[in-house]
Amino acid sequence: MTETDHVMSVMHASFDPEWNEVWSRKQIADALTLPYTHLLLLNEQARPAKGTDKACAFALSRHVMDEEELLLIGVRPECRGRGLGRVLLNDLISASRKREVSNLFLEVRENNPARKFYADFGFEQIGRRRGYYRSKSGDTMDAITMGLSISDSIYAQAS
Repeated sequence: MTETDHVMSVMHASFDPEWNEVWSRKQIADALTLPYTHLLLLNEQARPAKGTDKACAFALSRHVMDEEELLLIGVRPECRGRGLGRVLLNDLISASRKREVSNLFLEVRENNPARKFYADFGFEQIGRRRGYYRSKSGDTMDAITMGLSISDSIYAQAS
């Protein structure tokens, strides 16, 4: 399987289809060709997924200068509760530090339970995009922009 195959498989299994958040195969493949885009893939044992391993989780980010944005993160439902999301985010923070990133940003749907997960990592709400997400049924939901100062993060300090 290619990296794109792994990402697509996890994304389709883990993202709520009601909110149209799944990227297309082309969007993922194009993003992965850019030198400042970074992908973390994990298998069930929280180790890098390679070749024929079944990917259980992924994080896709991009950095520009001293800022990084978490574009997508997903954990298959059957792999949740094993700490894979925590490993991904900790690895992302550690890698961002090595890239001399100062701040990490993300956007999350207002009603997404992952907001608490991000807050537990120290992310704080820094903005809101009203009506950014549109469901298949036509409902809208705000996007919450969250930020984390990498130097203030208690995670990945040992890196």
